[in-house]
Amino acid sequence: MKKYIKEAVDFLKQRGFEAPEVGVILGTGLGQIIEKVSIEAEMSYNHIPNFPTATVEFHKGKLIYGTLSGKKVILMQGRFHLYEGYSLEDVTFPVRVMHALGIKKLLVSNASGAINLAFKKGQIMLIEDHINLQGGSPLAFKGVEKMGERFVDMSAPYDVDMNQKIEEIAREQKITLHKGVYASVVGPQLETRAEYRYLKIIGADAVGMSTVPEVIVANHLELPVSALSVLTDECDPDNLKPVDIPEIIEMASKAEPYMITIFIELLKNI
Repeated sequence: MKKYIKEAVDFLKQRGFEAPEVGVILGTGLGQIIEKVSIEAEMSYNHIPNFPTATVEFHKGKLIYGTLSGKKVILMQGRFHLYEGYSLEDVTFPVRVMHALGIKKLLVSNASGAINLAFKKGQIMLIEDHINLQGGSPLAFKGVEKMGERFVDMSAPYDVDMNQKIEEIAREQKITLHKGVYASVVGPQLETRAEYRYLKIIGADAVGMSTVPEVIVANHLELPVSALSVLTDECDPDNLKPVDIPEIIEMASKAEPYMITIFIELLKNI
C-alpha cells in the first residue's frame, strides 16, 4: 500500500497539490462548497494512480485543491462506499493519500437518515460517536502495523477541540445543530422497519453508508477529524414511507448552506 500511496502522492504533487492543511470529504448532495473555493488544481479520480472511481451518479469524482477561509484545502467531491464493490482499503485510500500530502485536519460530511425522531430532515447532526455495522475494518490487512498502531484506540474518535468549535459556531450563527451517534451500514438498500427499531435500541441517532471507515483510518494516522451529518429523511418505523431519492438530494441541498457556513467558519479557527 505504501507504494500505491507514494505513486498517487507524487502524481498529485507534480500537478500542483502542494502542502494542503485540511482535507474535506463531501457526501451525497453536498458539493456547493466548491463554489467558495479558490481552485488552484483539480483532478478526476480516474486519472490518479491507484485511486478508486466514484460510481454513484450524484458523486462527481474529483479531487480539488485550493484556498478556503485562508487555508490550503483538498476536497473530495464524491467518496467511495462498500456498496460500490470496493474494499474498505479502497474506500479509505484517499484519506491516506491526503495525509501523505500533508493535511493536518480532516473534515467529513455525509447525508444520513434520522433515527432519533427529535431530529428533523433538513437539520444537521454533529457526530459525537459511531457504531460500525459494516462488518469489517479498514485496518484488518496484512502489514497494517507498518503504517501505524494496529490496535487503534477509539475511545474518542472525533476531535474534541474541533467539535467544540463547531458547536460554538452553530450557536453564533443560530444554526440548529444536534449531537449524536452515527451508525454506518453497508447498503445500498435502505433499512427495514425492524432494522430502524434495532438501530434505535442500540443507540444510533442517525444511519448512513459511509464515514466510519474514513474516521477509523484518520485515527490510525493520528489525524484529528470531525464529521457532520445532513439529515435527509426521518426514519420512523411506525410511519415508514417508500424511499424518495430526489427528496433526499433536495433535503441535502436545503441543509447544505448551514454545513458550508460551519466549515468555512471552522477553517478560520483551526
